[in-house]
Amino acid sequence: MASTRQEIIDELKQLLEQGGEDLKEQVDRLKTRFYSLTEEGESEDLSAAEEAFKTLLNEYKTKRAEVLAAQAKEQEENLARKQAILNEMKTLAEGETDGVMANLQRMRELQAEWKTIGAVPATKMQEVRKSYQQYQEQFYDLVKINIELRDLDFKKNLELKTLLCEAAERLENNSNIVEASRALQQLHDEWAEIGPVARDLREQLWERFKAASSIINKKHQAYFDELHAKEQENLTRKQAILDQLKAINEPIVNGEPLSAKKWEEVAEKVQALQNEWRTIGFAPKKHNQAIYDAYRAECDRFFHAKTEYFKDLRDTFSSNLKHKRTLAEQAKEIMDNLKSQLENGEATREYWDEATKQVQALQAEWKTVGAVTRKYSDEVWKQFSGACDEFFNAKREAVKESRAEFRKSKAAHAMRAAANQGADGLRKMRDRLQQEIKTAENNILFFTAKSKTANKLVDSMQQKIDELKKQLNDIQEKIDNEE
Repeated sequence: MASTRQEIIDELKQLLEQGGEDLKEQVDRLKTRFYSLTEEGESEDLSAAEEAFKTLLNEYKTKRAEVLAAQAKEQEENLARKQAILNEMKTLAEGETDGVMANLQRMRELQAEWKTIGAVPATKMQEVRKSYQQYQEQFYDLVKINIELRDLDFKKNLELKTLLCEAAERLENNSNIVEASRALQQLHDEWAEIGPVARDLREQLWERFKAASSIINKKHQAYFDELHAKEQENLTRKQAILDQLKAINEPIVNGEPLSAKKWEEVAEKVQALQNEWRTIGFAPKKHNQAIYDAYRAECDRFFHAKTEYFKDLRDTFSSNLKHKRTLAEQAKEIMDNLKSQLENGEATREYWDEATKQVQALQAEWKTVGAVTRKYSDEVWKQFSGACDEFFNAKREAVKESRAEFRKSKAAHAMRAAANQGADGLRKMRDRLQQEIKTAENNILFFTAKSKTANKLVDSMQQKIDELKKQLNDIQEKIDNEE
């Protein structure tokens, strides 16, 4: 069996080339298979394949229309031939009894000719059969001159119709009710072509044949009732899936925002509904195409919106990545400039203050930029944070040097204080401590960045300031006591 659209197209093309009286069942099967592959999401070029398939279907429809027209013309010709036979049979059936034996051979010729004629229009079939049966029976009722001949025909017809009764009764055992129904119709066609049986057996034989037919007809009706019920159940299940898809799409259509994770969760639910849809058979013919089109539209609406969302998300990630790379480059430029300043001995306090503000501004701006894809997230963060850390590490080293100078200054002040002991020694020491505290508090301004390294330096400097303030308090107490 063809498993791809191209194989189906090739098979249809071959059928059309081979020709045949009626390809409808085979074409319908290929059509159903072709469009079922669309539901299963086959990865072929649907537009091109569908165009080629529709072209072949149109060719088939044209040929079928020609065949049907030819059949219709042939049926009209068959009707005309049978009407001519019926007219002659009527003349024979309504003739005089004396001449019936002379007409018997002609009646048989007419019967033989009748059997060679094909179908007539369906609207005339019953009428023609009824007339044929009527004129046959009327004619044979006239054949009283030769009872033996009449009885022979009746016996032969009885045997044939008995066989038809038996064949109809066997159909009850056929599990394929559609096939059994077709076979029964063929038996009825054959019954109508067979002449009458003895008058006393006609009703009994017909009732037997009719009883066997009734069993098949009831099964056939029950089969289609069950089929229609199943199709209605399928329609209900498909409508439920369609309602769920509409409920999923409604907030999306109304612009309700979804996260990427939520999109994926909802997509899994939609795919589960699609899988369930594929397990459901056909809906009633008058609804099947309409509900499929509605289902397809809702699926397309969802996946189109999902595609657009992730396209926009990728664009946003790309923009964010470009922004963050720019910030990383700016941080690196600040660090490169700092290195140049340090090498030339031009890194003044004012320069440090301005560079620190610039780095802090870059850090603040970084926080306002959205996420980037995982593929580049770590890379760009390492570039940016590396430049920032390098800057603050350099600043820490500069502070260490400042602290060393601070300690040297403190020792010098102490030595001068010891050398200049008279009545204002304590006051001078007090003034010196106040100046040292002020200097330390100014120096601590270098450490405004929030990082573990910077925080430790700030804590260390603060402890030093606290110690100086304690010494200042002690000296002030001594001054107060002396006064």
